[in-house]
Amino acid sequence: MNAPPEPGTTTSGFGPDLVEVFGPSQSDGGPELVQLLTPEGERVHHPEFDLDFSAEQLRGFYRDMVLTRRIDTESTALQRHGELGIWAQLLGQEAAQIGAGRALRPQDYVFPTYREHGVAWCRGLDPLKLLGLFRGVDHGGWDPAEVNFGQYTIVIGAQTLHATGYAMGMQRDGVVGTGDPERDAAVIAHFGDGASSQGDVNEAFIFAASYNAPVVFFCQNNQWAISEPIERQTRIPLYQRALGFGFPGVRVDGNDVLATYAVTQAALQRARDGQGPTLVEAYTYRMGAHTTTDDPTRYRLSDDVESWKLKDPIARVEVYLRRNGLVDEEFMNALAAEADELGHTLREGCKAMPDPKPEAIFEYVYDQEPEELRVQREAFAEYHASFEGAH
Repeated sequence: MNAPPEPGTTTSGFGPDLVEVFGPSQSDGGPELVQLLTPEGERVHHPEFDLDFSAEQLRGFYRDMVLTRRIDTESTALQRHGELGIWAQLLGQEAAQIGAGRALRPQDYVFPTYREHGVAWCRGLDPLKLLGLFRGVDHGGWDPAEVNFGQYTIVIGAQTLHATGYAMGMQRDGVVGTGDPERDAAVIAHFGDGASSQGDVNEAFIFAASYNAPVVFFCQNNQWAISEPIERQTRIPLYQRALGFGFPGVRVDGNDVLATYAVTQAALQRARDGQGPTLVEAYTYRMGAHTTTDDPTRYRLSDDVESWKLKDPIARVEVYLRRNGLVDEEFMNALAAEADELGHTLREGCKAMPDPKPEAIFEYVYDQEPEELRVQREAFAEYHASFEGAH
């Protein structure tokens, strides 16, 4: 009978063998952290996850992150001015989202939480569609089938089960492991470190492992589950949990867009090839609040925030681009102007959103309306009509 693995062992990358790692989670992510671009903007290499990036790709990553941050800051300002009911910030997590989003193929499918604004941007979703949800004028004004990007999920962790079931459906549709890059597809499920404690997430892991589902579980470990630190969530690095379910896990620098892209691309390809699920832990930090109703100064130290500012995902790419002569002032000025125009579009578009019709709550619920719902809808409309002309 084989002895159980010693504490501090885990799967590295996507190989089946156990290798030793050097201790538990550390403030810098530990030596197991996959990194291709340091906080100082230095390009480094990894023996398993390394890619060559063109200047166009690098500029594209930078543009995506800058514009995604502008969406976030403008939306936060709109909430502060009373134009949105709430907003879930992503400040500091741009690299994790853009890296994962750009690793997708058109046929892949995304199951988001309520914070994946950067992934939505990569899928071509109009940011105003996101604002409609947070303004309360709709329940999510986009068709998931058009961009293969599901509706935002408020119930913590529920989307991981949806993702696993959808991935199992892909298997049965014959779009996994065929060898055709235009056909083979995978699913990615986004969730946070806090959600990793939910039963739904662990059940999704079990189903995905049991059925070898083509799904990537992408955990953005931003160190805080609302006001609870990661130390309250787990005694080992989160990516090591995958071992207990029988599939590989890997920890990537979530503030490094290059490494996040490389690791997610490999995990998605593994899923498309029919090799089953992977857990990716993007080790990052939530620079802002959990949502705009949260006050993080009540539970975390300003010193921690200041130290993570030095690891800003956008700044490190800018340093690399400038140092290597891959951008000039014309590019930077044009991007700044594009960000300003995006901000203007969001502000004006948000305020111009019409209020929904009261009876809209009955729409998009059933494909064929049940008789009971029809009766309720007509009674509801009659009730509201009785107020017409009243002062």
